[in-house]
Amino acid sequence: MTTTALPRSVLVVGSGGREHALVRALLASPAKPRVVCAPGNAGIAADVPCFAEAADDVARLVALTLREKIEFVVVGPEVPLALGLADKLLQAGIPVYGPKADGARLEASKIFTKQLLLKYSIPTAAAGVFGDAPAALEYLRSRPVPIVIKADGLAAGKGVIVAQTRDEAEAAVRAMLETGKFGASGRQILIEDCLHGEETSILVVVSGRDYVILPTSQDHKRIGDGDTGPNTGGMGTYSPADVVTPELLARIERDIVAPSVAAIGAEGIDFRGTLFIGVMLTAQGPQVLEFNTRFGDPETQVVLPRLATDLLSVLWAAAKGQLRGMTLGIKPDHAICVVMAAKGYPDAYAKGDVIRVPEKLPPGVTIYHAGTARNAEGEIVTNGGRVLGVTAFASTLQQAAANAYAACDAIECPSKYFRRDIGARQLSRG
Repeated sequence: MTTTALPRSVLVVGSGGREHALVRALLASPAKPRVVCAPGNAGIAADVPCFAEAADDVARLVALTLREKIEFVVVGPEVPLALGLADKLLQAGIPVYGPKADGARLEASKIFTKQLLLKYSIPTAAAGVFGDAPAALEYLRSRPVPIVIKADGLAAGKGVIVAQTRDEAEAAVRAMLETGKFGASGRQILIEDCLHGEETSILVVVSGRDYVILPTSQDHKRIGDGDTGPNTGGMGTYSPADVVTPELLARIERDIVAPSVAAIGAEGIDFRGTLFIGVMLTAQGPQVLEFNTRFGDPETQVVLPRLATDLLSVLWAAAKGQLRGMTLGIKPDHAICVVMAAKGYPDAYAKGDVIRVPEKLPPGVTIYHAGTARNAEGEIVTNGGRVLGVTAFASTLQQAAANAYAACDAIECPSKYFRRDIGARQLSRG
């Protein structure tokens, strides 16, 4: 592995908990880079300078990068990647961590990814692609329930319906194809057999044909305790996911990670960024649920604290095509992130409720801001569906969970809502 000098200035694009975690990890780099963010949130602004440029305003972000003499850009969310932010930055001579638009299509189109998985015989569920309701409804009648209905395009983590009954499945199909629930993102849909088992998130830092796998984690997508209610962008996560034994991880790498990286390269895509692979651990073996093309949220909040290797050096090596030969140091400790959301999320929710975080938090607890802002009085207030990521780091998952939940209970906010069972499945295994 060869490395060039690390950048002296870094722009993180985005405004969520993932970006706050990235900012904190980059600030901890021994290289001591100047870190800035656009647009950021109230918590990020307390750590680094933030600029008002929106994450989806490609032209203004490129201009900001040039004006501030930024040497490296780390893109957090999927939308600017799909809009070609990485392409424009590279054209301006700015190194970037995050794939170009052709790579971002692996997340921006679920159909594109499904076709790639099937083409290269990477384990995944059987599925059909539809653009009109009658054909989709006819296909539904031939498949077992529960069944998964996916809008093809980006839908902020809400475009996947796991229908438990045929009526629910038909309603989801009609909502997408007839009433346009997800707009252009739902003009085509994927109907996919439902995979059963435990899910794990595999985050892979990719640089062309080279890659390193980050620590395992397990997300909790549904809004309610016991995995009930609608899917969200993620209500909490923990790392490591002990269900992924070293032997199972080796199988996932052999059957899924390595073939996926090779397939992407074989399609002519020079992918430099995070390939997030959602994997279902079925009785027949691990199978791919989805690809994302950026760090997960809230997975990032538990994975990055467990890295013993400087994050800046890893991302820079990937962006510069110098990842080959790199190995990651992983801390043995456990991390858990409980997402504090606004009551009503993922549907309608209030904004502007004051949040009060105690000055003294339990040991090992970090608060990552997601949907926060400051009001006219300078108070931190809710400004999104997922508001805070209450993250705890400890030698055992049990202690990390106890500290995270103690912090959640101590935070004052009239509309706060959080699941009480993040990590419960692993804790119940002892």
